[in-house]
Amino acid sequence: MKLSVALFFAGLFGALAAVFILLSFGTDYWLLASERCHTRPQGTVGPGARGDVVMQEDQDVVVLYHEGFFWRCSFEADTNDDGLIWKLWFTNQPHSKVCMHSYLFPFPVSHQSHNATEYDSAIIYRGFWSIFMLIGVVAVILGGFFIICAAPFASHCLYKAGGGLFLLSGFFLLCVVVMYVVWVQVLDVVDVYVEYQRSVCPDFRLSLSYGLSFMFAPIGIFFCLLSGLLFLLIGRTIKIHCN
Repeated sequence: MKLSVALFFAGLFGALAAVFILLSFGTDYWLLASERCHTRPQGTVGPGARGDVVMQEDQDVVVLYHEGFFWRCSFEADTNDDGLIWKLWFTNQPHSKVCMHSYLFPFPVSHQSHNATEYDSAIIYRGFWSIFMLIGVVAVILGGFFIICAAPFASHCLYKAGGGLFLLSGFFLLCVVVMYVVWVQVLDVVDVYVEYQRSVCPDFRLSLSYGLSFMFAPIGIFFCLLSGLLFLLIGRTIKIHCN
């Protein structure tokens, strides 16, 4: 009876882990960013006979970004809308947005804002991040397959293998989350980008926040580690009963 309860919760936690991890992997909202450049009005000579000075209106150029494992998308937006970020990114995105592959091109690194050494270092860092992400996703899928195969035969080896793969997935995805936080909060890539943009637009402002894809990852990691430990315990229990 206790073994059946443990199997039920281990399977439930494993399924939740797979769902949250796949959502985190497949959606492109790890990072949300908005950058704004406020252009100040300048006086221009109008067409009047006295050479009247005409003041141009203030202009705000706002570009929104969202980034995930597969894509990095950007588009311009109207600053007068209320709830601009949530409205445009989740319910009413324009058809004119520009997307590019983000496997090795993380925001905000570019050839224009960073030198060759910083750019190459960012590519290597992003490469390891992408590899760890793929290992975590593949491991949780294989772990689920092993557990499904173990159920009809009550094989303690398959349960242990599945549990080990769940733990492996949780470990690599934990590294993915930590690396992403370090990228955004600790490394100076964002500061270099802001300094470059302010050299062009003195009133440049950049706002960063984590998206739903990032928030799904820790939830998936928690369920992944929990289910992995339970499956290892179940495999050990079955082995003891068989002996």
